[in-house]
Amino acid sequence: MLYYERRLIQISSQKEPPMIMEIGIVAGEIWHFLDDKKYATADELTKNLKRPRELVLMSLGWLAREGHITLGTPESGYSATLNRK
Repeated sequence: MLYYERRLIQISSQKEPPMIMEIGIVAGEIWHFLDDKKYATADELTKNLKRPRELVLMSLGWLAREGHITLGTPESGYSATLNRK
């Protein structure tokens, strides 16, 4: 428990947000973009959101794993669409 508390202090004192937080923020931006446009490839998301491709891909993976999007193959440019419930 003590280690955990020290770890929280270390994370909160960083100047940049932790990577998991950045991935979550970009995942939210992707969700809103797809809510508006209905469909986009990883390249389109990277260009429109002005985010690094690696971060966009990690965020797409997160959204796909959580079941929020359907993600296409590499051949499709990792096309993404929202899953409507």
